[in-house]
Amino acid sequence: MYPPQQHQDNTKDHLIEVIKTYPLATVISVQNNEPLITHLPLIYEDGKLIGHIDCHNPQVEHFKNTKIVNLIFSGPECYISPSIYSTTQLPTWNYIKVHLKGRIKINPDKKALKQSLIAMTDFLEAPEHRYILEADNPRLDKNLDYIVMFEIDITHWEGKFKLSQDKKPTDIEAARTELIRANQSSIVSFLNKIF
Repeated sequence: MYPPQQHQDNTKDHLIEVIKTYPLATVISVQNNEPLITHLPLIYEDGKLIGHIDCHNPQVEHFKNTKIVNLIFSGPECYISPSIYSTTQLPTWNYIKVHLKGRIKINPDKKALKQSLIAMTDFLEAPEHRYILEADNPRLDKNLDYIVMFEIDITHWEGKFKLSQDKKPTDIEAARTELIRANQSSIVSFLNKIF
């Protein structure tokens, strides 16, 4: 298993926290040696992941014909310059990733789909809840035929938390501070470049 053991974190509560904080998953299915990849928000609920996909997405056919999918959830990440450490180090990259495998099943129940879309919106709107998806929303009803709901029973959990754990405590804290700083400034810089 890679990265090394000190960078593995298979504590389920930690992995669930990554999933809840960064719910956009990379969903990978393979059929006839052909991988298909889609990025979808998934909601963790009682050991399962629940998601929705456009009925025209070709991965829907994979979901009907495959039993297992692979998932990647990505937390914060950044380049770590040796300049931040109090000791001599080499450059590295710190990151948090969660890799999962699970059995996928399409749920054709339109009532369950509608309730799931409402629940997902409620979860994603937290904590302010500036928008509430109402059950009687006519746009919601019009679009139910174009959305496929699925559930994934998680069968394998793996956490990759490369956070300079092999360094001395002051350098670990410096890397943590850099991860926070770099993510905040890179978002601002990126958005300023494209908008």
